[in-house]
Parts: sequence; structure tokens; C-alpha cells
Amino acid sequence: MPFPHLFSPLQLGNIELPNRIVHVPTDISSSHADGEVSERDIAHHGDIARGGTGFVIVGATTPDMKTGRPTVTCLVADGDNYVPGLARLAESMHRYGAKCAVQLQHPGRQCAIPRYNTLGATDRVLKLPWSAGHEIVYENAEEKGKEIREASIAEILELVDLFSEAAWRVKQAGFDAVELHAAHGYLLSEFMSPFLNMRTDRFGGSFENRMRFPLAVVGSIQKKCGRSFPVLVRYSFDEWYAGGRGAEEGVEIARVLERAGCAAVDLSMGMQESPGAGFDPMQYPQGWATYAAEAVKQAIRIPVITSHSLRDPEYCEQIIAEGKTDLVGLARQLLADPYWPVKAQYGKVKSIRRCISCLGGCWQESLMAKHEIACSINAACGNRAYADMRRTTKPVNVAVVGGGPAGMEAARIATERGHRVTLFEKDAELGGAMLYVCLVPGKEKMRWYLDWIRDQLLDLDVDIRLNHAPTVDELRGFDLVLNATGAWSFVPEVAGDASRVVPFEEAMACPKVACECHPGGRKMRKLGARVLLWGDSYAATDTAAFLADIGKQVTIVTENREFAADCEVIHMYVLRKRFAQGDAEVLHSRPYRHPVTVITSTTVAEIRAGEVVLQGADFERTTLEVDDVVTCHTRPDAALFEELRAAGVRVLNVGDSLRPRNLYHAVKEGSAFGLAVDENLLFNPNGAILDDLPMDVLAQLTRDEGPSYTAERMKELMASASR
Repeated sequence: MPFPHLFSPLQLGNIELPNRIVHVPTDISSSHADGEVSERDIAHHGDIARGGTGFVIVGATTPDMKTGRPTVTCLVADGDNYVPGLARLAESMHRYGAKCAVQLQHPGRQCAIPRYNTLGATDRVLKLPWSAGHEIVYENAEEKGKEIREASIAEILELVDLFSEAAWRVKQAGFDAVELHAAHGYLLSEFMSPFLNMRTDRFGGSFENRMRFPLAVVGSIQKKCGRSFPVLVRYSFDEWYAGGRGAEEGVEIARVLERAGCAAVDLSMGMQESPGAGFDPMQYPQGWATYAAEAVKQAIRIPVITSHSLRDPEYCEQIIAEGKTDLVGLARQLLADPYWPVKAQYGKVKSIRRCISCLGGCWQESLMAKHEIACSINAACGNRAYADMRRTTKPVNVAVVGGGPAGMEAARIATERGHRVTLFEKDAELGGAMLYVCLVPGKEKMRWYLDWIRDQLLDLDVDIRLNHAPTVDELRGFDLVLNATGAWSFVPEVAGDASRVVPFEEAMACPKVACECHPGGRKMRKLGARVLLWGDSYAATDTAAFLADIGKQVTIVTENREFAADCEVIHMYVLRKRFAQGDAEVLHSRPYRHPVTVITSTTVAEIRAGEVVLQGADFERTTLEVDDVVTCHTRPDAALFEELRAAGVRVLNVGDSLRPRNLYHAVKEGSAFGLAVDENLLFNPNGAILDDLPMDVLAQLTRDEGPSYTAERMKELMASASR
């Protein structure tokens, strides 16, 4: 076995875990509206157990739906009627040999439901725009903050009972353990935090008082479930915020929990006031939080779980072998690839689809938007259609035009299903817009996905034609064409010399003449010291990060009221710190030479030599001296699609060539095309492929129609019958 420590058993309380891999709790927000277990819950956690995870902790289950749900469709365990569904959920994991637990979480101040009259440890007005329970700010409204009310003593004592009642139901359902969520500023965490807890009664102030509520919950669970039923606690070892918990108290909490009879500690980091440490976006290195597990293991004897950006089985094996942790926790990694454990077991490390920490599908496009969880690089996450995917019995010839993520995923899935795919890319390398990630500091992890998908295409022996832009006549020979040509920058109407405007693609081109990633190299457009970026979204954020990092003085002008409102919020939190020549918690990047200035609700009215005229929302005009103007406005490159459609070629349009968005949408739409390609090649009036038609409808659409059932035809049938 390639990783003997990773796949060795471990005793946790009275249960033996088959290996050291833990699915640390993740709120997938996929339950029914009343909190009942759904088939999506069962399928998702069953997949993780089938993939070989030894201990699966089901996330975010509220003990009191009335006062707090962390997401709009989280699990609920505040009534006996939830036990049967929870039992089916436990069985879905037990059948694959996994041990399983439920995490009980009251979100407190950070709840998604109810929106108002929110319960917390302390009265406050809260502004946490990156929380799933953020204040709803309507299109033309201003942010005011959420009012949080202080929980009364009676409510705290009632919650102690509600937590333990929920734990009893978890045990009745057949789960092996229960975990308490005391991290990230949620209710138990808020009481434990020296920064967040401002109470002056017996539940606030001293360390002993701040621990009173969670310890009361642990004690109540032990009374109802027995001391042999394992109780774990997930808490923030270090809150990474001025006045918050530091490492010394983080170790002391572990000692207190061990003395209280807890079976293990599950270490996390940060709170909503320090979201970089809590969410660790792609700027955070693998295993940066391992130091906490190492410190805690020296102080206690019960098992320690560490998590935060663990991606490589080699690294996980190493920290277990060195005694830095007992168990490794994977969360988003198992969204990207639930079969990480079994692939590691069989030594198929290259085939692991490593999470790139983009927080796109699993946060921005899902829980922040009050949707079910998804994954930017794994369209199968939460979509059972991919589990039911079958090889075709009648392959068709498919042309995919465009080698970006949408085109590559379409080619991969269609080829896996047995279709014959030719992938055309006009440039010398596959990757599309993802090729810029090498230049953006902190986004290097995106290359993990890029390298993975390109390796998959090579393993599948897809017919890849680089430096080739196919013509309409060339594409007529294919049964089906997918247009995935992406988007390109453009210059909006502007007075003055628009020819001076530089496309962001040229400003972002790789400067290396000889580069291992770009055979033959590419030339970069040389820009002056003062650069104005005109536009928004990822084109502007990435270009700004690159240019500021190489010492340019960057000003961003956007017509929107808020810059980068459609970009992932945690990454923007980190980037705004960088714009101000600082850094997010934990990180120690080299400061930009100049701060990045962002001007909102403004456009470029005129371009002159050495300066631009800006116009604000109230039509006021100002002049700004600049050396170069770079456009970050983008629009679909749909010219080929329109030509093909006009020529009567069967063609579909996906990704940025449909509408510029992000990686999540590109992968989702490309994968959906590969899944939908059907041997019958039928389209509905909306231009979508007709797959999985009812047998009789398919026959009606494909067979030749005979004569109508007329009176004349009836006479013929009667005459035939009389003979």
C-alpha cells in the first residue's frame, strides 16, 4: 500500500476508524425545506463513504430550527420525526465500511433563517458580507447590518437541552458519534471567544465562564447518550483577530475538552471577522494550519483532527508519520473528488482531481446564493445524472471548438461515453482564460485543475488539434459541433483616441520567451508606470493583481456601484487587503509598490495622450494622468456559432461564448454537453439536445409517418379484414 500511515486504523472513543481520512463537516444545504434528509444528502455522503473515507462527519445540523439554521436547507434534528431519515443517511455510509457522525451546529448570529431577530451571545449590529447568513441587501438599497439580540439565561439553558436532545436522536438513528460546531463565530464559538463574547454574567468574561455553555452541552449529551457515546468538538484553535483567541488558549481548550470526556478534537481556524483563515482561499498554502495540531498533540492524548487545504496524499501521509496529527480532515477536496482515498490507496495519485480552493461552486455560486452546494471543477458534485452516466451504443462524431475549460470538459465527458471527439484550439496550448493564472499571484492552484484535465484528455487519446481554427465547411463533416470559443475584450464607445486602449489579454500575456508551460513563449505588451484598468469582474481583478505585483501604479474604473460584485467574496476580501498594501491574516506577501485605487460608478469619457477624462454618476468630469489604458470589458466570441447556425450545422454554444462568467459555469455547461450528446441528434425548439426521451416519443419523432387514419383508410382496413 503506497501510504501505510494514512490507511492504518485508529481508535476513537469506543469505535475503530478503518483509516485516518476524515470528511470534516460540510454544510451541503441539500435537505428538504423542513430539514428532512433528502436523497441528495444520502447520495452525496454515500459517495464519500464509497470513495473510502474512514470517518464521515455530516455537517451543519441544527438542534433548533426555530432560532437558527446556518443555511436555508440545512439538516434539522429538533424532533423525533427526523430520526428515520437520519437512520437512512447513516446506513448509506455504513454500507461502505465508514464510521459516521453528525455535527450539531447552531449558527447564532450567523444564521440564514431567521433573517431577523437573530439570537447571539451579545447584542450587536453585524456586517459580514461573506457569511451565508449575511444581511440581504437589495439591488438599490444600502447595507445597514443585521441586528443581533443577546440570548437570555433561560434561552441558553433551553439550548443546552436542545443540543443534547438532538444528540440523542443522532445516536438513535445509528450514527457512531456526534460533533459540536464551536468554530468560526457560530453560537458555541461566539460564547467561547474572548473577542465576540461581551457578556457580564456567568456565561461571559473569564475563560471558565466562556467555556460554561459548551461544557454544559457536552455534559448534557453524556447524561442522555451515555459517556461511551463519542462526543467530538470542532473549534477555532486560533481566531486570527485582534482580541480573539490565540494559540495558548487554543491548547488549553483541548485540555479542558479532554478532561470533560470528549473523544477527539477537530481543529479549525478563524471566525467570520477573519474569513481568510476560516475559508483559506487559494492564496493559502497546503497544510498551513498543521502547526496547531502539532501543538495540541503535545498537550492531550485523545485523537486530533487537522484540516485546511490538505490536498496531496503524500503530504497527509507525512504529517501522520511525523506524529503531527492523528487524522487528516478533507472537506472541499471531497467535493472536487470523493474518490480521493481509493485513488490514493491504488496509487493513482495523478488521477486525483485536487481542489483548487476557488470557493466558486461551493460558496459563491451555492451557499452564498442560497443554493445547494456544488463544485467549480466537478460537475458531478450533487448531480446524480453523472453517477448514472453510461457509454453510448452508437458513437457520433463531435467537434469541440475551443480548448478552454468548457471545451475540455465537454471533450472529456463525451469521449468517456464513447463518442468520437475532435478538439480544435486556435492557439498553441489548451487552457483558454485559465492560462493567465500563472501570472496572478496566489492563483497558482488553478493550474492543478488545468494540468488534471489536460492529462485526462491525453489519457483518453482525444484528437487534439492545436493552432487550428476550423472553418464552417470543415465542421459540416461532423454530426454535432460545440462552440466553446470563450470571450474577448472590447473597447466601449469613447471619445478621443480609442486605438490607444490595450486589451487585457495583451497586458496579461506571459513575458517568458522560453517557458515550460507555453512552448514557444508569448510576448507581453509593455506598459507604462501608470495604468488605468477600465472594466470589472475577473478580467479586472486578475489584471490588477498582476500589474500591481510587478510594480505598476494601477487605477481601476468601473461603471458599477460596487467593484467585482460578481467575483468570489473571500478572494476579494484578500485582494482588497493587497490593494491597500496589506495582507489577510496568516499571509505574508510582499506589499505592492503602490496601492491600487478603485473608482466606482464612473466611466471613461475621453482618451487623450497621457491622460483620460472620467465621468461620474452625476456627470461630473475629472482628468487623470495615465500612461496606458487597458480594457477589461468582455463579451462573447460567438461569431463562429452564428455562422454555423446560419449554415444549418447542428451546433450548441456554452461557457463564456454564451455569456462571460466564471470557471464554475464553464465546467458545468461543458460537462452537461458531454453528458447530453445523444445518438439520435435531436434538438428541441430551444436549441437543447433531446436526450433520454420516452421510448414512444423517440419513435414518434424518428420513424416515417404513414397515412392518416381517414375514412378512406378505414375502408381499406375493413376490406383487408374481410378477406
